[in-house]
Amino acid sequence: MEGLRRILGRIDGKGYKAYKDIAGVYGDERLTLYVDHVQGDPFAAPSKVRCRIPRQRAALPASLFDNPVRKLALQDFLARQVRHAIRKVVKGARGTGKSGLIDVDAGGQEVLERTAVVLRPEWVEVRLEVGLPGSGRSILGLQAIEMLCCELPEVAAQGLIWRNLPHDAARHFVDCVENQEYIRGQLRQQGLVAFVADGALLPRKSGVSDLPLEADSAVLFRSPESMRVTLELLHPLPGAGVAGRRISGMGVPAGVTLIVGGGYHGKSTLLQALERAVYPHIPGDGREYVVTCRDAVKVCAEDGRRVTGVDISPFINNLPFSRGTRAFSSDRASGSTSQAASLMEALEVGASALLMDEDASATNFMVRDARMQALVHKSCEPITPFVDRVRELYAAHGVSTVLVMGGCGDYFETADTVVMMREYVPVDVTRRAREIAAEIPTQRVNEGGAPLHVSMKRIPEAGSYSAARGRRGVRIDVPMLRHIRFGATEIDLGAMDQLVDISQTRAIAHALHLLRRFMGEGQDLRQLMTRLEACFDEQGLSCLSLYGEVEQHPGNFARPRKYEIAAALNRHLTIRFQ
Repeated sequence: MEGLRRILGRIDGKGYKAYKDIAGVYGDERLTLYVDHVQGDPFAAPSKVRCRIPRQRAALPASLFDNPVRKLALQDFLARQVRHAIRKVVKGARGTGKSGLIDVDAGGQEVLERTAVVLRPEWVEVRLEVGLPGSGRSILGLQAIEMLCCELPEVAAQGLIWRNLPHDAARHFVDCVENQEYIRGQLRQQGLVAFVADGALLPRKSGVSDLPLEADSAVLFRSPESMRVTLELLHPLPGAGVAGRRISGMGVPAGVTLIVGGGYHGKSTLLQALERAVYPHIPGDGREYVVTCRDAVKVCAEDGRRVTGVDISPFINNLPFSRGTRAFSSDRASGSTSQAASLMEALEVGASALLMDEDASATNFMVRDARMQALVHKSCEPITPFVDRVRELYAAHGVSTVLVMGGCGDYFETADTVVMMREYVPVDVTRRAREIAAEIPTQRVNEGGAPLHVSMKRIPEAGSYSAARGRRGVRIDVPMLRHIRFGATEIDLGAMDQLVDISQTRAIAHALHLLRRFMGEGQDLRQLMTRLEACFDEQGLSCLSLYGEVEQHPGNFARPRKYEIAAALNRHLTIRFQ
């Protein structure tokens, strides 16, 4: 570290480019500082550094990371502790542009596999972004010494060394995440696609905040007796003793589940909790014991999206002028066509459950009532509505559906379970819905026709897309949560409601670049996604790095699901499939 001090003292006041001299490795037996990338000016992307502490000094209890789930949870917890230490230790702005910035990629309400903190048998490491201080284009060397040689070691010590951490909070965090994954492992054997614990707090502070509504302003979830199940936990709930190793709540069964009710009574709030529950949540979020199977995919209409080579014939067929739909493409798909394509794309890569909201769906894709059937004969209507396929999806292919439906009772005949939300309290109204279906027949004709097929094998062409931008080489940028700049192409992920962190989007963008290396071997999209997930499992997210060595991997990736990666590839404007 003395060597780093000397360099910074020597370049104090020089032009900003002289900061390049500090790239390298510094430290002693207490901490090693890696300066991997140095920014070119105060307004450029911040510099990338890593602080590594030997395991013996960190003294993190092995019991907190003795399996993959606990290790993921502890790494996430440590990243949050580093963020807290930054807020306490770092003085903030020190000059022009990003000068004085120290940042770590810690998460929001969800717990995700990240690259921000890495645990190895020999050490623990945090990966940070640092805005090296400058005044205009001149180096502020003395302030850089304070940041790199004083503040960074203190931040690392406060965030990574066990004696400085809140022990009870760390254990509770790790146990809570492991409990959630243990519940997820019980869903299939219990015949469930999701679970919502009694006492869960589902409403959020606002439409733009993912933080929980204050408990004294919210209605806590309470399962209908007829749907209540009790599941096992690995760790007792706080303050519950031995009895706390079991948890009760509403089991959402496999099959077709309708969520109904009046406007503003909590239908979409429940669905939003289910769609986010494919990830574990932090303690105190309110949804930490809401758990959904990992293969549940939200599907909605995306008027105007690009569709390439998708077999939408189970839902749309017999187009005018004999236009085929087994390999359908459109530069600007309609609402119904885009929803059919998104549904088939989700099934292509293995979705076992579909989550849908009437408000985000194309009306003509969801249903054609009896009067419209009488006016427009089926021979003149290419769309087979979802209401005529949803039952078959489960009966023939084992794909469940959870559907928010507030305006159409034609789904009553198809549903296994009907839950009514009444002032945010769920009521099992399945029997009454069946009685109504018998008392008031729909009179519509099922338009399902030929048996439903869901198999689709498309082989992406590696040469059909590229991250290159002119002669400038690879250019990948993620300016916001649901938008990617991939080379010269913009990819709109606006409909991907299950993307929860911009670091996931960043990883998706780099995954698209990595996928090109796997193509050309005749593998279809599902096989490519399986291979990519195996790569993540074996190598971690370091396999996405554009920077060569694993140790230089950027610290701002979070693991996405294969469904969102495939969705991004499907929305690329130049992608072609065989």
